[in-house]
Amino acid sequence: MKYQSQKVANAYFLVAMALFGIQVLGGLLAGWIYVSPNTLSEILPFNVIRMIHTNALIVWLLLGFFGAAYYLVPEESEREIFSVKLAYIQLAILVVGTLGAVGSYLVGIHGGREFLEQPLWVKFGILVAAVIFLVNVSLTFLAGRKTAITNILMMGLWLLCLLWVFAFINPDNLSLDKMYWWMVVHLWVEATWELVMAAILGFLMLKLTGVDREVIEKWLYVIVATALFSGILGTGHHFYWIGTPGYWQWIGSIFSTFEVVPFFAMMSFAFVMVWKGRKNHPNKAALLWSLGSSTVAFFGAGVWGFLHTLHGVNFYTHGTQITAAHGHLSFYGAYVALNLAMFTYAMPVLRNRAPYNQVLNMASFWLMTGGMCFMTFTLTFAGTIQTHMQRIVGDYYMDVQDQLGLFYLMRFGSGVAVVLGALLFIYSMLVVRREVVKPGPVIKDAAVPGE
Repeated sequence: MKYQSQKVANAYFLVAMALFGIQVLGGLLAGWIYVSPNTLSEILPFNVIRMIHTNALIVWLLLGFFGAAYYLVPEESEREIFSVKLAYIQLAILVVGTLGAVGSYLVGIHGGREFLEQPLWVKFGILVAAVIFLVNVSLTFLAGRKTAITNILMMGLWLLCLLWVFAFINPDNLSLDKMYWWMVVHLWVEATWELVMAAILGFLMLKLTGVDREVIEKWLYVIVATALFSGILGTGHHFYWIGTPGYWQWIGSIFSTFEVVPFFAMMSFAFVMVWKGRKNHPNKAALLWSLGSSTVAFFGAGVWGFLHTLHGVNFYTHGTQITAAHGHLSFYGAYVALNLAMFTYAMPVLRNRAPYNQVLNMASFWLMTGGMCFMTFTLTFAGTIQTHMQRIVGDYYMDVQDQLGLFYLMRFGSGVAVVLGALLFIYSMLVVRREVVKPGPVIKDAAVPGE
């Protein structure tokens, strides 16, 4: 750790991991309700569990992004954070807002808009926290060294925070409501968050592989250009069936097809950097999470997104379990695994502890990734059957759901694997190994005769 103010990132990572645990446990409970629909129906309805599951996901990912910014901006800018106190105030506001939102959901107070269910006062609290964050990191960034990593990170974070303003716009017209809603949801996860992902991944590759900064920067600018080119008008693939003009079907189909490109570029970038790297970094777990993030993101966001992004296909598949398959794998690969990669790299440095549970950490990667991939396959098969029975044959929705019980049971099993992997990850990061295997003696190469 080069700068003392970087320690604030540790607090963000700890809160993020706590919410991560809550999120996956909520998802497991929601998955069981698909198997046994009346579970806790009187005490904790499914819609409340789902709100907690999705909102905890969004908040802990944002906390991870904020913590990553507070860690890497000082190193890249070569100066301390402008105000550590402001960073802690921002964290406190976000924690209070999160607890307030959950409490509101439990008593039936929510906005009713998926992902944006937060009560109005919580939305304002998030806006205040976002302003504090932007002031803090921007003043740090402007006063220090400028790099491609911080340029891209700041662009992504500014756009991310500014787009939150659309969360306050809630027109009576349902079509307009959905348009503004997607300007937050889509332009976060398929545009601005991609910039944040590219910057963090670039930082990790710089630290883990030893590749020259100039090479990494060239890759990053290409990735960002393709992400913005495809992602902004790619919003149109959400405008197909909400009452918007028909031209959105062509705009959405064409540009969202190109959304595969930045994710393929990020996957290629990660593997090429490791291949070109000269540095044998001891933190192999962070490297595994970085490569895994870019790979799973390509398949989840790129391949599974492309499967149902063309309007002729989406006419039949939208709103089915195929959408759920795409959502789970893409979120896990692009943002969950990326944050866990950053935690794995930064927390041992922040906590000044060399003996960390690297093997357990890598085991958690395979457990979570394997569980998430199996979940994606089962939901894809379930969605294919659902599309045929419901959209082609014309069977009733609930009759179709009765036929998908086996897939939901398998999905629950994969969810158990994900939860066990998540708990193992948290344990590996928080508990220090008591016994350290000491390296053996270094054996020098024998001298070659004649030399």
